[in-house]
Amino acid sequence: MYDVKQVRKDFPLLEKVTYLDSASTSQTPCQVVNAMNEYFFEYAANYGRGAYSLVRKTTERYEGARKQVADFIGAEESHIIFTRNTTESINMVALGLEWSKGDHIVTTIIEHHSNLLPWLRLKEKGVRVGIVESNRQGIVNPASIEDAVTERTKFIAICHVSNVFGSIQDVEKMAEIAHENDALFLIDGAQSVGHMPMDVGKLDCDFLAFPGHKGLLGPQGTGALYVKDPAQLKPAYVGGGTVRSVTRDSFELDEPPYCFESGTQNIPGVIGLGRAVEYVEDVGITDIERHVTSLAQDAADRLRALPNVDVYGPTERSGVVSFNIKSINHHDVSMILDDAKICTRSGHHCAVPAHRFLGVDGTVRASFAMYNTLEEVDMLIDAVESIAMGLL
Repeated sequence: MYDVKQVRKDFPLLEKVTYLDSASTSQTPCQVVNAMNEYFFEYAANYGRGAYSLVRKTTERYEGARKQVADFIGAEESHIIFTRNTTESINMVALGLEWSKGDHIVTTIIEHHSNLLPWLRLKEKGVRVGIVESNRQGIVNPASIEDAVTERTKFIAICHVSNVFGSIQDVEKMAEIAHENDALFLIDGAQSVGHMPMDVGKLDCDFLAFPGHKGLLGPQGTGALYVKDPAQLKPAYVGGGTVRSVTRDSFELDEPPYCFESGTQNIPGVIGLGRAVEYVEDVGITDIERHVTSLAQDAADRLRALPNVDVYGPTERSGVVSFNIKSINHHDVSMILDDAKICTRSGHHCAVPAHRFLGVDGTVRASFAMYNTLEEVDMLIDAVESIAMGLL
């Protein structure tokens, strides 16, 4: 039995507000903060640089976090690269692959800018980018991906879950299409990792980019990149920590994943991320998915029933619910909700093409996490209804 009241005890801020912006960044449980504080107070040192005991303990905890993350998505440790966020992870792929003039990339209209701009920038190298549209619910038909593929298609990049529509894409089928056409396949897992079970072997993706600070409940400034075949990728950055040997005019890179992690890393953040993954596993990822999906679907259904409220996305969705109230600016709606201590996101959510596709300049987004409750859905619905009726 999922005990959300017990879960909420680990998130003190939730006593003050109704927090419905976890698609932007989640709240972090006390256990994660404590793990980071333990690093600072008990064994703070650099990772892998030195032989004294503090370094050894730091390195052990850092690599322990790598194993924790790898196990969580069904990967080998050497295939997990720590990054600052999903954005950096995707850019590392764009910068680390070899591109030729005329190469073709397929992506979609519903992508977050972080899974669009790195590919559009490659047009400077003569790479062509094809944008596939979704239906009005934000679902991309795999057949549309297949239709967009050409003889020069080298890469397909898709979000697993839309941060605007909450729609879940059939990434397994899309991976199959990519590989049938000798293309590499990247999943933007920003809104899926930590919200649903993940197995990179089953997904058969070549790359999975994801953050630490959303579904995984880790600290901001953390993320990871899974790479199926690290030999296909060149490090975007080189420097301290990435090399095995250096002469005055040459160097030899270290083995993966170390050749991809240059300079001093976010050590306390990575240690916190490892503890966050452990926390998610203790609560139970299947129970989390069931709980969050139930809340989001209930919220979407009840919002649709309100007069003058437009709700975007499919009936079956993840924890993201975007909506608008007719004739009221989305920022104004979010500010009025804030007066009621309900935290939502307003704007285009770093997904301008998706909003233009909908014909709106922005939306209000309520996004749910493991710590939200049905009572908080009630509060949201009551407040939105009052705004729509001009009572707030």
